[in-house]
Amino acid sequence: MGSVTGNFQSESPLHPAATAFLVEAFQRGWSDPEKRHAGSRKAAILLNEAKENFAGHLGIRREQIEILSDTALGFHLGLTGLLQSDSTLYYPAIARSEVFAVADGHSSHKLPTDSSGQSTPPSGSESDVLAWQLANGETGIRAAHPTEFKGRIFADATASGALLPLPERWSSALWSSRAWQGPAGLGIFAIADRSIWRNPLPHFDQRIGSTDFSLPLAIASAIALDAWVREYREREESLHAINVEIRNFLLTEIGQVDIAGSVDKTLPHLLSFSLLYVDAEMLATELDRRGFAVDSGSACNSANMEPSHVLSAMGLLTHGNIRVTLHNLLDRQSVLTFLQTLKALVFDMRS
Repeated sequence: MGSVTGNFQSESPLHPAATAFLVEAFQRGWSDPEKRHAGSRKAAILLNEAKENFAGHLGIRREQIEILSDTALGFHLGLTGLLQSDSTLYYPAIARSEVFAVADGHSSHKLPTDSSGQSTPPSGSESDVLAWQLANGETGIRAAHPTEFKGRIFADATASGALLPLPERWSSALWSSRAWQGPAGLGIFAIADRSIWRNPLPHFDQRIGSTDFSLPLAIASAIALDAWVREYREREESLHAINVEIRNFLLTEIGQVDIAGSVDKTLPHLLSFSLLYVDAEMLATELDRRGFAVDSGSACNSANMEPSHVLSAMGLLTHGNIRVTLHNLLDRQSVLTFLQTLKALVFDMRS
């Protein structure tokens, strides 16, 4: 149900519950929820129900939510909207590239990251801003909440989705629909207190976003979130056990491997490891030929072909990196077959 047997990539198919809804939604079309006729009123009701669903799962209030048709825009809105002329932007060395882009245009400080994937922010001042990942999308490592920081906090929840709570003093936050098998290209953006946030985009009124996002996609995302969270909670222990089994296999059956983060500090469905004396791109290609799709972080920047800045910041091997995502309904036998295939290919490459 929504998971291809050999799919260990972060890109997952749209959740079947959302797919079933979209077939009907796009056939009917949708009215503008801001207009006054009957169709628009119905659309507005459905949109509000979707926002209530997001709010319930994400731990925020409905009125704090804005839906974005471009998730990447949320980083600009979330950070630049909080920064003032005297602010310093603090961000971990393993933050997403969108955070780096915002930092380039402001007074900023990159926080070093240790081998366990953790960074320690300073206390800062009330006008300072901290870009904080709840979990790193490349390694799955969860970050401790920045309880000592005095300023404003932008919470990047694009990798963790609904799985982790926001910091207690969050100021703005961003989620990606893809984190719960929702439609790609849809972001959920939230502001805790709009009195301390200024819209950095050209605007004529107090609205942050617009109705330019696809209403059917937004509702489909809410449906997917509901189903995905339910399935994840049912499989969480099983996914954790599979994660442990993969780690043990890598260490005992393959060897010469760096595994990012300890199993008790990472999201159970994400795993990143780097294999010595292995070309990751070649390995990913060979796995794909055998029916197993994986991600690689060995060259995450296609613009300059530099190794993953996340692995570099943690001091881990930057070559031979493979990232796997354990989808909700992935069965253990598929994982065992994948591991045996991986072992045979790695041994061939090392011989």
